[in-house]
Amino acid sequence: MGEISVVLVEDHDLSRIGLSAALQQHQQIKVIGEAANGLQGLSLISQLKPDVALVDIGLPDIDGIELTQKIKRDEDSSLSEVKVLILTMHKTEDSVLAAFAAGADSYALKDIDLKSLVQAIQTTNEGNAWIDPTIARIVLQQARQSEPILTTHSLDQDTSENRQRIEIESLDADAQQIIETYPLTEREMDVLALIVAGCNNAQIAEKLYITVGTVKTHVRNILNKLCVDDRTQAAVRALRSGLIE
Repeated sequence: MGEISVVLVEDHDLSRIGLSAALQQHQQIKVIGEAANGLQGLSLISQLKPDVALVDIGLPDIDGIELTQKIKRDEDSSLSEVKVLILTMHKTEDSVLAAFAAGADSYALKDIDLKSLVQAIQTTNEGNAWIDPTIARIVLQQARQSEPILTTHSLDQDTSENRQRIEIESLDADAQQIIETYPLTEREMDVLALIVAGCNNAQIAEKLYITVGTVKTHVRNILNKLCVDDRTQAAVRALRSGLIE
């Protein structure tokens, strides 16, 4: 796999510098540009055309949602192919839905650990959506609606041009059969529910009065039974299949 070129759009200097330095430690990722506001970010992205743009929502001029719209709806087809990974502190329903309606490919929260962020960048670059487990419920609940139309950030102009459908494929038949063949135990369901809620292993252990080692065992069993590679995929599959409401 070749290098993944990345442009960072983040207004906090220390956060941007620290994130850039951390990502540069990974051979598969190359930070080719940094911007402190949305307009500068749009200019850099237009010039450099990175594989992935990491975009904060709370920018000082145009916000990250408007920036995403400009990237995804640009007449330059090569620019519209740039993948957008929202990296932000915002986890309200309005922010999440507006970001995906604007065309964001993935959504991560800033408290994400570096290993998971690298995975999110790789997943996004491959053309797949990476959704933080904390906000996965919002996206999937919206997808279940009969008319899954998400309002964009331009709330004052509620026209068809400012709306966009977000579709998430339902669980395939093979995966559903796997879940039925290898049902989760009651304790595994408890752990899965807390994974969907965004809890880490230590928090799960505290809430269920079990050891972290036991939690890890349950998580491993859950991943195996659901045929997924990580906790994010487990959360998404649990919500799609109706295991967790």
